[in-house]
Amino acid sequence: MAEMTENRAKSPWIRRLPLLAILAVALLGAFFLRDYLSFRTLAENREALIAFRDENYLLTVLAFIAVYVVIVAFSLPGATVATLTGGFLFATFPGALFNITAATLGAICIFQAARLGLGDRLSERLDGSGGAVQKIKAGIDANQWEMLFLIRLVPAVPFFVANLVPALLSVPLHRFAITTFLGIIPGAVVYTSVGAGLGEVFARGETPDLGIIFEPHILLPILGLCALAALPIVLKALRGKKGL
Repeated sequence: MAEMTENRAKSPWIRRLPLLAILAVALLGAFFLRDYLSFRTLAENREALIAFRDENYLLTVLAFIAVYVVIVAFSLPGATVATLTGGFLFATFPGALFNITAATLGAICIFQAARLGLGDRLSERLDGSGGAVQKIKAGIDANQWEMLFLIRLVPAVPFFVANLVPALLSVPLHRFAITTFLGIIPGAVVYTSVGAGLGEVFARGETPDLGIIFEPHILLPILGLCALAALPIVLKALRGKKGL
């Protein structure tokens, strides 16, 4: 009996190990890898990267995706640089496809770790709560597809936050994966296209304009997609009020 109680006490910590490992590596990476996973590093090694890609294309693709997954999964600095590198090495297409695939796989890793460590227990507590908390969770559950697309499309929502919140609300894995893959397409294509033009940027000795996503001709279409994603939520709310 005592052994069973001890195993139950240990099991929550065992479930949290993946999430704790991610947090630990993220903190270490923020201090020790910030200068290595940077635009400057890409600029200094661009010729070697291109030469290696030309001689080992498939290996370069696999290695790039693997490194990108690790960067996202452990929330290491350099995700934007990785996206630019995808465009620089592989052009806008298939570079965007490689970037989106890797980012989605990395996001799934964080999602699974967070859900295993915290999500199920937190969701049970929210389901058992009453009042406003329960109403908020019920509203989110009723509009999961729309909410997931919104947090992916809105540029102001940090990628790490968009990975954690669904895990804490018991979103199904397939729904998370689909909305992540599709929802990050606009931003990924924009930054991949910037990366595809890095050759000229390097030649001029400049740095890329990462604020391009906030330019009106790019931001407005993305906001339009956000409005489309939010429209079903608004319509449901209006119908609910009419029903009252």
